[in-house]
Amino acid sequence: MSKKIRSFVIILGVLVVVVGLCAGLGYYYILAPNTSVKDDGIIYLRDNSSISQVLDTLRRHGYIENAYTPSAVAKLKRFASPVKSGRYKIRNGMNNNELINMFRSGNQYPVYFTFNNIRTLDEFVEEAHEKLGTSKEELLTLLKDSDVLADLGFDSTTIMAMFIPNTYQIYWNTPALDLLKRMKKEYHRFWNEDRMAKASVIGLSPEEVITLASIIEEETVKPEEYPVIAGVYINRLNRGIKLDACPTLKFVLGDFTISRILDRYLKIDSPYNTYMYAGLPPGPIRMASIKVIDSVLNYQKHDYLYFCAKSDFSGYHNFSKTLRQHNIYAREYHQELNKRKIWK
Repeated sequence: MSKKIRSFVIILGVLVVVVGLCAGLGYYYILAPNTSVKDDGIIYLRDNSSISQVLDTLRRHGYIENAYTPSAVAKLKRFASPVKSGRYKIRNGMNNNELINMFRSGNQYPVYFTFNNIRTLDEFVEEAHEKLGTSKEELLTLLKDSDVLADLGFDSTTIMAMFIPNTYQIYWNTPALDLLKRMKKEYHRFWNEDRMAKASVIGLSPEEVITLASIIEEETVKPEEYPVIAGVYINRLNRGIKLDACPTLKFVLGDFTISRILDRYLKIDSPYNTYMYAGLPPGPIRMASIKVIDSVLNYQKHDYLYFCAKSDFSGYHNFSKTLRQHNIYAREYHQELNKRKIWK
C-alpha cells in the first residue's frame, strides 16, 4: 500500500471515529432517555421561572438523571425565555429534546375540573381556587362586575345558570376571566339544538329552565322524581298558579337545612318568595345538575298540581291532583314533624 493511500485510510478512520463520537454525544445529549418518574410526575410552576430553575426543581424531585445535558440542549435551542407557570407532567423515559420542547411551548397537563352540588357562587369560587389555583379575589370581583356579567350575557340574578356542573379539562392557574369565558362556551355547547327546541316547546328560556331545575333539585333527593315534580310545576305555571316552592324560601332565608316552613316565612317580601309572587323567581337558587335540567326538558305529563313529602321520611313524595287530597297528605306529614319534635 502506498504512503498516500495509508494516509487517506488513517484520515478516513479518524473522521469515522470523530463522526461516531459526535453522533454518540448528540444522541446522549438530545435523544437518550433522561427522566426517571416513579409517581404521577406532576409538577406545579407557580411563577414564571427560568429554565435553569425548572431543571433544578426536576433535579430536586429526582426526575432527571443528568442535570447538565438538558441545560445544554436548552442553550442549543436558544431557549432563554421564562417557562410559563402551570401544571406539567413529566413522563418516565423522556429525552432532553422532549423535555425542553414541552417547557418552551408551555405544553401543560390539564386538570380534570369537576364541580357539582354547588349552591352558591362562593362555593364555586372555592372549588376553582382549590382545583385550578384561580385567584379567589379576582374571580369574586368579576362575578360582581355588572359589565363583565353583561358581556357574558347574564346579570347578577341569572349568572348561576351559566355554570353547568360537569367535568372539564382546564389548565391549572387559568386566569379568572378565561375561566368564565370557558364556562360560557360550555354553556352554549350544552344548549344544543335539541335542548333549545324542547325549551321552546315548554315556553321557557334556557335560564328559566335552569331556574326551575334548581328548585326541583332542592325539592327531592330522589332523581326518579325529577320529571314528575317538573310536571307539577309546569302545570302550575301554565295555569297561573303560584309555585309555592319551599326551596325558594330557604334560599331567601339562606338556610337549606330548614325542615319546616313557618307561616311567618310566607310573608317575607322577596321576588324569590314563590308563595307571594306567581311565576319563576328571578334566577336559579343553586347550580342545577344536567340530570335535573334534562328532566325539566323531558318532564312527565300528568294532571298533578301538588306534592308533599311522605310522612315516613323516606325522601319520596305523595302527588295529588286536588287540594283536598294534598291537604290530607300535608296533615299527615306535619303530624309526623310534631311527633319527631321537628319545629323548624
